[in-house]
Amino acid sequence: MSLTGTPFYITTIVLAIAAVVLALFAWNHIPGPKPVKVIARLFMLVTCQFTAILMVFVMVNNANSLYDTWDDFLGTGGSHVVEAREPAPPPAPEQKLLTKFDPAGDGKMGEGVQETTLKGPQSGVEAEVYVWLPPQYKDPAFADKKFPVVELLPGYPGSAKAWFGTLDVNKQLKGMMAKGEVAPFILVSPRTKLLAGQEDTGCADVPGKANADTWISGDVRRMVIDNFRAESDPKHWAIAGYSAGAHCATRMALLHPDRYGAGVSLSGYNDPKGESDSVTSKDPALRVSSNPLTILKNAQQPPKVALYMAGEKGDGLGDAQALKAIAKPPTAITVAEISGGGHGTDVWRRMVPDVFRWLTKTLV
Repeated sequence: MSLTGTPFYITTIVLAIAAVVLALFAWNHIPGPKPVKVIARLFMLVTCQFTAILMVFVMVNNANSLYDTWDDFLGTGGSHVVEAREPAPPPAPEQKLLTKFDPAGDGKMGEGVQETTLKGPQSGVEAEVYVWLPPQYKDPAFADKKFPVVELLPGYPGSAKAWFGTLDVNKQLKGMMAKGEVAPFILVSPRTKLLAGQEDTGCADVPGKANADTWISGDVRRMVIDNFRAESDPKHWAIAGYSAGAHCATRMALLHPDRYGAGVSLSGYNDPKGESDSVTSKDPALRVSSNPLTILKNAQQPPKVALYMAGEKGDGLGDAQALKAIAKPPTAITVAEISGGGHGTDVWRRMVPDVFRWLTKTLV
């Protein structure tokens, strides 16, 4: 039974209620000596607690798109890294990275989301990618137009479905795009949980582990350009994320101004230690080289990229201000303070319209 499916969710509710009802009914009707009654009652209490915790976990997981499958949750699934090797060079322009898309199987993601399984020739990663096209894409008036692109990264743990299923980015933007309030962007969300077990790549190329950076900024980007009427100029591309995905977005935008003209960080952090499961936080050299502060300080020339960084005091705001303090033109950093709400999807969902208004001004 699917971890995120409605049948399992309903089953957990029924089990939680049934456990309480049965305990109430059987509490004073247990036969046998006193030790047997004590053990039976303890078992009933444990069962009630377990079913209640399971129900709450499923509710939280479904609301926040933390884990897609039981394998992701238990860490028993296979790695999505086909081959742990050095990243391959980019393919020649005439070698198109074409792939077949189908409608997304999860209805919670909303109308129009497509999915494919992409085997990245550069990264050696094979995983799912979700794409949503703006209302104008199939409009005959836009038949010759290429569209700007935003790559969307979830936190950790987090699902590639989260921006569509939890943050409702496509549902929020569809009407705004139709009215011309924001530009018609192609939205792309690739899997970022690439390793088996409880390990996060930090969206970096980690020797012997995974070429996560090459997967996101190389293979996925190339696939979108080859399969859709997408702009290829970096000034029309952005990468956005929340929490651990915000760290990734900032890091990659600064590292690859030849691929992204803008980056968006919602409640992100600079030090990879912000996610203890990140492999970049456990390697001293990677911890330093993956820190956006280090990247910006050591850049031979300030990268031509614009960043929108939002955070609350104690949750991303200080990190954003630290980057802004050392940024020099043409690097441009906009810092927005989040007022209350904590570190959660409800906050980031509310920020979607403002983020895309900023992206419209910055990329179009």
